[in-house]
Amino acid sequence: SLVRGQLPAGSKVSLNGEALPVNQQGKFVFGFDRDASLEHTLAWTLPDGTEQQKTLTLSERDYATQRIDGLDQKMVTPPESVLKRIRKDAANVYKARSAKSDNDALFTGFIWPAEGPVTGVYGSQRILNGKPSRPHFGLDVGSPTGTPVVAPVDGKVTLAEDLYYSGYTVVLDHGMGVFSTFLHLDTMTVDVGDTVSQGEKVGTIGETGRATGPHLDWRINLNNQRLDPELLVPPRN
Repeated sequence: SLVRGQLPAGSKVSLNGEALPVNQQGKFVFGFDRDASLEHTLAWTLPDGTEQQKTLTLSERDYATQRIDGLDQKMVTPPESVLKRIRKDAANVYKARSAKSDNDALFTGFIWPAEGPVTGVYGSQRILNGKPSRPHFGLDVGSPTGTPVVAPVDGKVTLAEDLYYSGYTVVLDHGMGVFSTFLHLDTMTVDVGDTVSQGEKVGTIGETGRATGPHLDWRINLNNQRLDPELLVPPRN
């Protein structure tokens, strides 16, 4: 889960003893990933020197197991010849998610980036062609190829590239270390450096990269933490 907070301007805040960045308006963000411990301490100091803290107790979640068969085996166990490309892709994505911005558009409400049923959820353990893989850290929306994909909140494009695993991939910087990533696109309608508004098209749903059908895999990162996008948007039937 991504948590957003605000204190009077000039306040300081920490989570488990680690200082959190606070912008000029007193806004800050932090998050809890799939394997986070269940007890945390949030502490803050107001401009007048008043110190306060609060214990945060999380609820444990159960995560589903998802079996996917019929994948091209080279996408499950890539050949040696493409490992160099995979490492380069990983470095490019890491760089794209390393920008530092005080933009606080993410404090507005997020919208769904695409229409369609949820076909994959955050945290599920995937078994690919019978081989267990890392947990799935995205939210999958299944829709026909060509379905528009839009910005869930304002952002700046930091990556628009064809990657081995995720195919056509777009990364949006929402500010304060929070990034959206859109995987398996059929087309990309933005370029690196573009600024997009909430609801503006960034591409279309496809099945490029490691995919068995057309869908959007939407991911949320806070720095190096992988968070659940579904907790940021209104419930969908």
